[in-house]
Amino acid sequence: MTTTSDRPTADLVETSMADFVTGHPGLRYVFFGGKGGVGKTVMAGMNAVHLARSGKRTLLASTNPVHSLSGLLGQDVFGKPTAVTGIDNLWAYEIDTRDAIERSKREIREKIQWFLKFAEISTKADEFVEAATMNPAFEESAMFENMVDLMFEDAYDVYVFDTAPTANARRLLGMSKVYGLWVEKMLKSREEAQTLREALSFTKKQEDDPLMLYLVEFRERIRHARELLTDAERTAFFFVTLPEALPIAVIRRFIDWFTDFGIPVGGVVVNMVIRPEAGEASPDFVRNRIEMQSGYLDEIAERFPGQVRAVVPLFDSDVRGVPSIAKASAAVFG
Repeated sequence: MTTTSDRPTADLVETSMADFVTGHPGLRYVFFGGKGGVGKTVMAGMNAVHLARSGKRTLLASTNPVHSLSGLLGQDVFGKPTAVTGIDNLWAYEIDTRDAIERSKREIREKIQWFLKFAEISTKADEFVEAATMNPAFEESAMFENMVDLMFEDAYDVYVFDTAPTANARRLLGMSKVYGLWVEKMLKSREEAQTLREALSFTKKQEDDPLMLYLVEFRERIRHARELLTDAERTAFFFVTLPEALPIAVIRRFIDWFTDFGIPVGGVVVNMVIRPEAGEASPDFVRNRIEMQSGYLDEIAERFPGQVRAVVPLFDSDVRGVPSIAKASAAVFG
C-alpha cells in the first residue's frame, strides 16, 4: 500500500478549492470552522482575498467572540465593515459581541414591555429580561441575529465567515432550527390564548395582537435564514483540520451533524502540513512529526474521501498582513 510519505499530499485533493468555487458560481455564504487553533481565520482570509481578487465584492466577517481578523489583516476592522487596505473589493468586520448582546437586550426589553402592556400586566420587564439573557446560549443568539442581518442586507456578492470553534458554530448555525421550533410553539400558544380572550371578551372585535404580529414576522425571518443556510448552491461550510488525532475526530463528528442539519459541507482543508522533503536534513523531532502527520494524512484520505479541498503547508513564518495572505493563498488556489 502506498503511504502518504511516498506520494505527494496533493493526491489527497480530488476537487480543489479553486475548482469547487468555480463549480459553484452562485456561492454567496462561505463558513470556515474547526477546533480552536487550527487556522480558521487564516483560511477564511485566504479565501476572501481570492474571491475579492476575482472581482466579487466580498465581506470577511468574524462571528468568533475571540476575534483575530484585525491581527491577521494588520488593521482595525472591529465594530463595522471596513475596506481592507491593499485589496480591492474586500471589506472585513469583527462583530462587536458586546454591542450585539446589548442591542438584543434592548430589543427583548421593548418587546416584553409592550407585551405586558397589551396583556394589562403590571409586572416590570427587567426580571423577565434578566431571565431571558442569562441563558448560556444568549451570546450565540445575539451573534446569529447579527450574522443574519448581514446576510439579509445583501450588500456584498460574497460573505466569508470566520466562525467560533466548531461546537460554538454548531450552536450558532443551529439557532435557525431552534428558533423555528420555538416560534411555532409560541404561535400555537398565542392563537389559543387569543381565541380564549375573544371568547371571554364583551366586545366583538379585539385589537391587533402585537406579539402575534411579531411572531409571524419572526417566523418568516427564520424561514428565510434557514433557506439560505441550507442552499447548496449559495452556502458551504468548510472544516479546517490539522493532521492530528483530536482535530480530525472533532470535524468527523461535526461533519455528520452539519450534514444531518442540512447545512452544505463544502469540504475539508488540511493545514500546517510539514513537507516530507523538509525532514531530509532535519533533527529527529521534525522527521518524527513528518512521519506522524503522514499517518494522519492517510487517515484523512480514508475518512474524508473526495472532500479534501486543499493541503496547506506549515509556513516558516506567521501569515500576517494582506501581502502575506495573498502569497499564502497560492497554497489553496494555486
